[in-house]
Amino acid sequence: MSAQESPARPKPRWHTGLLLVGLALSLGGCLTHARDRDGAMAAIPADYRQRHPIVIDEAPRSTEIFVGTGRGGLSATQRADVISVGQSWLRDGTGTLTIDVPKDTPNARAAADAYREVRSLLSALGVPSRAIVERRYRPADPRQFATIRLSYPRIAAEAGPCGLWPEDIGPSIKNRTYIENKPYHNFGCATQRNLAAMIDNPSDLVQPRPETPPYGARRSAAFEKYKKGSDTATTYTTGDKAKISDLGK
Repeated sequence: MSAQESPARPKPRWHTGLLLVGLALSLGGCLTHARDRDGAMAAIPADYRQRHPIVIDEAPRSTEIFVGTGRGGLSATQRADVISVGQSWLRDGTGTLTIDVPKDTPNARAAADAYREVRSLLSALGVPSRAIVERRYRPADPRQFATIRLSYPRIAAEAGPCGLWPEDIGPSIKNRTYIENKPYHNFGCATQRNLAAMIDNPSDLVQPRPETPPYGARRSAAFEKYKKGSDTATTYTTGDKAKISDLGK
């Protein structure tokens, strides 16, 4: 080594420390961003049953009866509607049965006669008189046909509302759901709403119904056969009457 050449100086250690600190900060920032993004996405339900849940709430049920000007009673179909409302109220009504009767309308007199028949039908079904509330009303729009309305609250299963489109279905700058392959907002809402409408007893969604007592007569017959050592299977003597062919015997 000549006198003019000098050995290479080692790099200061603080350069290496700064590089390590910068690398750690960058990795930590990426990790924090990923966690924040995952947490934000976790708050948005991807399952349609979570986004559009079926809830049990008190909802009104109403039936309208159209009474003409020259008719003072109910038709056979209208009487069947009133009987159906009374039976439904006895089964799952949670409040008073309100009957709205029009007044100061061309059919007000006929509606008053029909109201007395409606009340008599409900009383014959066993609806107590204290549970029936009569209200007189005048239509806000004179062009609207005034009807007799029967309404009462009941426990019902509901879902929705449906038809909400806060984002585009296709790809766009604002719609990140499309890029992340997640279902659109309205997905599954109609299915949930139809399922809630078909449920007869909303409490079935929360708890099972109690078991009914067994049929004692059939059980006694089976026990008697078991004691005698006979076959306990049920045999039907008229089972072959519906057959049109003896092929396969």
